[in-house]
Amino acid sequence: MNKREFVQTLGGASLALVFGEQAWARYAASPPAALAQDEDFWVAIRARYLLTPDYINLENGYYLMQSQPVLEAFIGRVRDINLRASRYMRTVMPDDNVAVRRRLAAMGGCPVEELIITRNTTESLDTVIGGFPWNAGDEAVMAQQDYGAMLDMFGLQAKRHGIVNRVLSLPMDPRSDDEVVSLYESAITPKTRLLMVCHMVNITGQVLPVAQIADMAHRHGVQVMVDGAHTFAQLDFAIPDLHGDYFAASLHKWLGSPLGSGILWVRRDHIPELWPTFAELAIPDTDIRRLNHTGTQPVHTILAINDALDFHESVGIARKEARLRYLQRYWTDRVRGHPRLTLNTPSDPRRTGAIANVGVAGMTPAALGAALFDRYRIWTVAIDGAGVHGVRVTPHLFTTTAELDALVRALKELAA
Repeated sequence: MNKREFVQTLGGASLALVFGEQAWARYAASPPAALAQDEDFWVAIRARYLLTPDYINLENGYYLMQSQPVLEAFIGRVRDINLRASRYMRTVMPDDNVAVRRRLAAMGGCPVEELIITRNTTESLDTVIGGFPWNAGDEAVMAQQDYGAMLDMFGLQAKRHGIVNRVLSLPMDPRSDDEVVSLYESAITPKTRLLMVCHMVNITGQVLPVAQIADMAHRHGVQVMVDGAHTFAQLDFAIPDLHGDYFAASLHKWLGSPLGSGILWVRRDHIPELWPTFAELAIPDTDIRRLNHTGTQPVHTILAINDALDFHESVGIARKEARLRYLQRYWTDRVRGHPRLTLNTPSDPRRTGAIANVGVAGMTPAALGAALFDRYRIWTVAIDGAGVHGVRVTPHLFTTTAELDALVRALKELAA
């Protein structure tokens, strides 16, 4: 039995309570691709969430609500920490923090000595960008479609250190991995020192060939920083398999942890190179914890990552990924090719996950988002920039095909 099978066996114990032993045995034996279309299974998963009856929530890429088991466990942890107060913080908290880091490192397939818990992806990547040993004239490569907070941080380094930021624009529906890799390679010069790349572009849902981009960059002596905000706990991969030097993610997105939890992975040999945001001189330069001194932390949030991991593992990453991909294709296949609807998401299923983006001819993204909510009670988010004009649609495990049918009807009516 390999590691993943072992984890899924452990998780199966909790799902057996939901479905019953006999039904769970049947589901556990079902291939993920087949189970992705079994609505009875996912309706039972949906029951583990408390959902508002006021609207259909298709904007889960910003912040994913916790499942009820995770939420109740989190509330219990808040009460417990409040009761034990400073004694817990001084005597137990450090070991608990390491234990959570170990579980996250195991999930990411990396050594715990290379991973720390942060508040979110922005904090993690800005720790790298701001702590990188820049010299005037150094260059960094990134995409126009990268997350704005990190683009701003690179802009700040340009002001502070005199670096040059080379910004490219990603094709909406690339023909091949080589096309994307070549685009990044064309932006590299002998002065390039760091390349930032999204594993999944947050505004379009496009999955990029990160390992190939990283291999290319390394051939030019360039380090690679990966924004994994939307792939950790959504897609099945190990962090080192991406071949990057740095990786970050937010756990309050696809893992379903409480707000304010993220991770930063730094390849061991790069840890001493980064300048910490806050000082803690007692920690050696080779210890990644030197990048994580932020004062007193909300430890109940960190502890609740355990509960989010339990729920995540009970479903299983292969089943989760298959379902999320299926949901995205379920609705995009029904609108792709419509003369007045534009999908700002690749057509190749291998280049996508849960997220997709759609625009309606003659409507601004803001107007489209408002119409979907006001007329159809469907919550999305408008994206109007970086060459992307539409609304981002992000289903999750609790989303039903009936809700996506409602989205398709609404889009076609608005397009008409």
